[in-house]
This record gives sequence, C-alpha cells and structure tokens, in this order.
Amino acid sequence: MNQPTPGCTIAVWFSCGVASAVAAKLTLDRWRDTCTVRIINNPVAEEDPDNRRFLADVERWLGVEIETATNPKYPSASAVEVWEDKNKMSFVTGYAPCTDYLKKRARQYWEGVNLFNFVLENWLVLGFTAEETARSERFMLTERPNLLPVLIDAGLTKADCFAIVQNAGIELPRHYLKGLPNANCIGCVKASSPTYWNVVRREYPVQFAERAEQSRRLGVRLVEVKGERIFLDELDPDTVGGKLKTFECGIFCEERL
Repeated sequence: MNQPTPGCTIAVWFSCGVASAVAAKLTLDRWRDTCTVRIINNPVAEEDPDNRRFLADVERWLGVEIETATNPKYPSASAVEVWEDKNKMSFVTGYAPCTDYLKKRARQYWEGVNLFNFVLENWLVLGFTAEETARSERFMLTERPNLLPVLIDAGLTKADCFAIVQNAGIELPRHYLKGLPNANCIGCVKASSPTYWNVVRREYPVQFAERAEQSRRLGVRLVEVKGERIFLDELDPDTVGGKLKTFECGIFCEERL
C-alpha cells in the first residue's frame, strides 16, 4: 500500500470516542512534520454534553485544534430534526438517516469545500481498531481507497485505545462510564439490544422517554426481544438481552449504509 508523501493532507475524523482519539495521536506523531494533518469532528446535538469536554481534553493532548464539519442542510446538527424531516429513525438493515445526513454527507461537504476528494495524494484516517480489519477493508473497497488504517497497522485494539487515553490522564467520555459501549448519541437508534435500551432508560430517563415517544409516533420499532421488534414503550425494564455490542458512531459507520 502507498504511504503519504511529503506535502500531502491527511484528514483524521474524530468521533469523540477513544479509538479515533488514539488514531489522531498516532497520525500526528508520525506525519505532522511532513504533511498537513487536520482533525475534524462531526458534532451531533444529541450526544452527551460530556463529549465536548472530552474533545477539549483531546485537543490539549494532541496540541492542535479540532475542526468542526456539519451538513449545511442541518445546521443544528440534530438527529431528532433529521428523524422528523425524514419521517424515520432507523431501519432493520442498519441504515439510520442521522448517520447519513449528519456524518457521511457532512464529511462529503467538507471534502468538497476543501477539494479533499479531488486530490489523490490526500489521505483519510478513521478509528478502525485491530478487531475491525474487515470493516476497514470494506470501506476501502466501497468508499475510499486512500484510507490509512493506523490503528490496525499498529495492532491496537479498542481496549488498547482505552488504556492509552487513560494513561494520558484523560477522563473517558461519560457515556463509557455509564456502562455504554461507545460515545454515540444518547439513545442511539441503530441499537436494538434490550440491554442497551434499559441502560439508557436507567441512566438517561428523559432521553429514553423522548426516543420512545418519537419512535412510537413515527412507527419505528427500535428494540428486538426474542426475535421480535417492539416499540420502546413496550420494553419491560427488567428485560436483558445479550452482551452489548460495540457500534461506534464515528464517521466510519457510513460504510454500512
């Protein structure tokens, strides 16, 4: 695989998760002296506010400013607004309009403004960890061949990334500390696990109620229990499903769309 040449630009997409934070650090350590490295974040209004604190801590750790990229069609960067506008929250196939319009299209808009996708010498860095080699390869085949899999090349797992961030003295995003597997929005609509949704119910009751009301009104059955999709307001608070899966909603979620 080719490698960045002096003078190129490398765009690192930071999702407020630990993996993309470490990916940004490795990229800067290796190429900041020879390439232009830009760290970009797609904010989403429904994320835990503590994500902004984590972003500021990571900025200090990296020693660079993290840029913001949003879709001009949704300047509020609100997933709730997207769901209302599209009259849908998610599909059983894994597609969610919030990821499409607030992540993928925001990135594509940024690339267009910065002419990033028209210059072959430019490179992209996402937070794929060593467990996600197949996803990384699929992304390169379907979306961008100029991906630098820095975490995979370094053999770093998500657990390794947690350790690196904590060893740097950075407090993890509050979402992780509440027992959730990612730093996504509060009540990620790509999740179908009853375990996940009952953690959200316990830790974020207001947001759980909001997701339950909107999903019922839009006719979206977000949770799956014993092979059957049900509405959130039908979920028994004591129901437990399987172990929580990791479904990071960094920019790389788009490769599943």
